[in-house]
This record gives sequence, structure tokens and C-alpha cells, in this order.
Amino acid sequence: MSSRASRDPTALNATVVTSQKVREGRADEYQRWQDRVNRAAGEFKGFVGAEVFPPVAGEANEWVAVFRFSAMDYLTAWLNSDRRQELLDEAHGLFESPPTQEVLQGGTPAQPAQEAVTAVISHEVKPGCEDGFLSWQQKTLKEQEKAPGFMGSELFEPVAGVQDNWVVVFRFESRAYLDDWLTSDVRSKLLEEGSKYFTSYDVRKVGSSFSGWFSFDHGEDRSAPPNWKQAMSVLLALYPTVMVLNLTVGYGLEKLGIREYIGLFLSNVLSVSALTWLLMPTVNRALAFWLVPARARTRRVQVTGVAVMLLCYVVFIGVFGLITGQIW
Repeated sequence: MSSRASRDPTALNATVVTSQKVREGRADEYQRWQDRVNRAAGEFKGFVGAEVFPPVAGEANEWVAVFRFSAMDYLTAWLNSDRRQELLDEAHGLFESPPTQEVLQGGTPAQPAQEAVTAVISHEVKPGCEDGFLSWQQKTLKEQEKAPGFMGSELFEPVAGVQDNWVVVFRFESRAYLDDWLTSDVRSKLLEEGSKYFTSYDVRKVGSSFSGWFSFDHGEDRSAPPNWKQAMSVLLALYPTVMVLNLTVGYGLEKLGIREYIGLFLSNVLSVSALTWLLMPTVNRALAFWLVPARARTRRVQVTGVAVMLLCYVVFIGVFGLITGQIW
């Protein structure tokens, strides 16, 4: 198995992202083998967790396994262990080619992003071109931040004496957004410019956000919306929720003779649940163009967002006015 690695020297966490192309018709056998690998890794000191991601639709039959340990020494102990080598020998016939991996040290775990997809790109940087590569990477990041659906990235430096490549892990809201960026003219020009700094690069797509394995702190989700926007969006979801509950559940509880303070508590439970798991996620997705700081950069976007909010308020007030027969 070939290895590549990079790290943030200020952090302890160590992660290995392994990619393996499974032979046609042997996916079930591979998954049973991978389960044994996961259990074996779990027996090693410093093991934090493991996840396995199936191939992305439309791509080659490439599975991705992610293992995290609490320190690089623990991870390398697992990677260099006789037990792992035995398992790799067992799986020799499962793969079309030798698996590859990126070993990353650092990265702060974060909350997972629903439906997001991740790309892992490994660069073989030319000796003496590290500063130029970093400058080029910063330029690339600035362009990525303009791309629709971009959610953040992390850059990992090589680990001295272990592996040599630089690795970038970045995330987009959907597969379509990721593909749009990877095939964009902007990125093609950047790659042409960056070819003076690296001899090769390797791209892997994962149909997942790595479930919070990385914080992707160089991106649009680095900061939260301003408080006034949060308040407006909560009001947008809260007002119709309370009105609907008052007209349905509240009316029913009153007919049943439930005491007012108990009925209010039950209504609050329902409204909080609806806001947390249904309405606020929907509002956040629908208004992401205005709520996400990295996207709401122009006055036009700001004004459009506020106008949409005010229009929704007026519509809700009018609808419930008609329903209750109290509209003037």
C-alpha cells in the first residue's frame, strides 16, 4: 500500500484516509474484510473511530475508509503493525490496484454537514517550491470561496520522515457543486498555474462530509450569521409554527380541559421539536445565500434576503388573518 501524509504540527489528532478500488462483484467480500480491519484497529491504543464510505455514484468502484487515532505515534503503530499487514495480505485479490492513503495530522472535529461531499487532493510538491505552492493554494482558496456550494477546506503539510505529499481536504454542499468546481475553467487555469509548483496531484471524491472528521475552518462555515439575521430566520419559522399549534393542538387541548400551563408546555415541546428537526434546517438551506457570511457579500444579496424575509412575514400574517377571520 502506498502512503502519503501531511499534518498540522500544532495538533495531535492523526487520521488516515485510505482509498481502494474493489474488483467487480467482490464488494460484499470487501465489506466483510473491512469490518475485520475496523475491529482490529479498534484494539490498538489511541484508536478514536473509523468510517467506511461506498463509491460515489458514477465513479469507479473506489471505497474510502477513514481511521482516526489520538496521536501520530498511535496511528503509525497501527499502520506498521503485523496485524494490519496480515489483513492486507488476506485482501490481496480484492483490489484492482494497491490501495493508497493520505495520513493527516491535525484537524479539529466538527459537526457533520448534511448531504455534503468531500474531495481529498494530494499534491507532490517540487523541492524548493513549498512557498510558491502555499501562495498558489491561498489564491485557489479565494477562488473556491466564490464557488457555489463551497463549505470550507483544510490544508495539511507533509509529515517529516513519514510521508511527503501535501493534502487539501475540502467540502461542498452537494456532488453537483463539487463537480462544477472540479471541472470549472477557473480551476483549470489555476491548475495550469500551479503546475510549476507540483509534479502531480491525485483527486478522490467521497460522498460524505466525513461526518465531522475535519472542521473545514478555511471556508464559509467558519463564522455564524449575524445575530439579527438569526433572529429574523427564527421568527420566520416560529410564527407559523406557534399559530398552527394554537389552531390545532391548542384548540384540542382546551376542549379536553387540559390546564393552560400544561397545554402551554406541551405546545412548547412540539414547537421546539418542529423548529429543531424540521423547520430551521429547511429555512437555513433555503436562505443560505443570505445567511452564510461568505455568500452574502454584496448589497444586492443583503437587500434581497431582507426583502424575502419581510415578504414571508406579510404572507404569513395575511394567511393566518384570513384563517382566523380577523383580517382587516
